[in-house]
Amino acid sequence: MAQTYEERPRRRGRRWLVVLVVLVLILGGLLVVADRVAAGLAERAIADQVQQAITDQDASSAPPQVDVGGFPFLTQVVDGRYERISIVLTDVQGSVEGNAVSLPRLDVDARNVRAPLDTIRSGQGEVVAETVAGTGTVTYDSLAKLLDRPGLKLGEQNGKLAVTAPVDILGQKLTVTGTAEVTVADGGKVSLKFSDLNAQGLPAVPLARTLLNNYARGISVDVPLPSLPFQLNVRKVEPRPEGLAVTADAKNVPINSPS
Repeated sequence: MAQTYEERPRRRGRRWLVVLVVLVLILGGLLVVADRVAAGLAERAIADQVQQAITDQDASSAPPQVDVGGFPFLTQVVDGRYERISIVLTDVQGSVEGNAVSLPRLDVDARNVRAPLDTIRSGQGEVVAETVAGTGTVTYDSLAKLLDRPGLKLGEQNGKLAVTAPVDILGQKLTVTGTAEVTVADGGKVSLKFSDLNAQGLPAVPLARTLLNNYARGISVDVPLPSLPFQLNVRKVEPRPEGLAVTADAKNVPINSPS
């Protein structure tokens, strides 16, 4: 009988241990759910403020997709500082000298973001990121329109910006082809320098070559881009099949439009 009495307290102790573990797991799960719910509310609030900031810059986009990184989220709320906020903008439309410029997608990565709880809740005050990096793509159709040459088409060829355009040289209608060097110029402009343009059937006379070279110089210009959101400054441009890839960054900038 003594052995039976010893086993009962042990079984009870094990049951309490199991119950305790289950309660801890349930509580942990509830905290995770609460953490993610709070993060979702913050993401929607920040998305609304980002949308307003874009509108204030005379630009437009589809509703921003915001993701607040870092875990747990609630400790970041208390501290008023977030490790990372990722923002995806699609169908971005800007304007340059009356011409619409399209960026199908702009990915923004904001790090070390200062956002007090009152600011997120009320929308008053600034949400400031210590660093912001952005990558986007300018469509070739938009870029070609800025050059304002009828029939000119741009694309990518072996990592270079390729051009095809109809020209009239010495009374002959020809098609010009060639590539350009693409760099970043002052003021965040895209510098295009076309060289070695060719045209099949070009008359073998010096004047024809001179006219073709003049055309190349005429489209070798610094093309302005629309103002990017979040005060992003263009650092690099690179031709890709889907468009002209743009890399930009900024420091200590607001990512919202404070009321």
